[in-house]
Order: sequence, then C-alpha cells, then structure tokens
Amino acid sequence: MAVVHVTEENFEQEVLQSEIPVLVDFWAPWCGHCKTIAPIIEEIAGTVTDIKVCKINTDEEPAIAPRYKVMALPTLVLFKKGEAAATLLGAQPKQAILEFARS
Repeated sequence: MAVVHVTEENFEQEVLQSEIPVLVDFWAPWCGHCKTIAPIIEEIAGTVTDIKVCKINTDEEPAIAPRYKVMALPTLVLFKKGEAAATLLGAQPKQAILEFARS
C-alpha cells in the first residue's frame, strides 16, 4: 500500500473508520527528523499489508494534531478501531517503528 496523505476532510474515513490499524505520521516540511524518517515510513507503507500508513502535514492541517496531544514532531500515533492506541515520539529506526505499528 502507498502512504495515504490525510487532511481534515478525509481523516475520519481514512483513519477513524479503518478496518485495520493505522499508523499516522504527524510531520512538517521544516522538521529535520521528519525528513529522516520519511523514507522509512514510505518503505513500511510499501511493504506491509496489515497496517495502513498515513501522513498528516501539521502545517497544512493544524487542527488534527492538538486533538491527539501531538506537541512535537515527528510523532507517530497508532490508531486501532478509531481510537488512538499508542504514541511514539521522535525519529526511530525502521525496526522500532514496525514493532510499534504491530503492537
């Protein structure tokens, strides 16, 4: 699956109503650590089928992050059955992100 770019308009459909767990990457273009993990997020999205991978540009969609207490970037939030189940802060290696997403 490819990364799904989420906006306020499609957040509910893509994330909250998803049948499978959703890994959401909250990022911004100016964030260096976000750029570091971007290829990892893309790779995970292209190889896993049991998790949906989404990205939210917090500069373009500023209303979503505060709802989930995202205060630093990058922040990964794992959603299960429409609820934020877990949060992972900062740049992490691929294996740590995969383990988090499958937790």
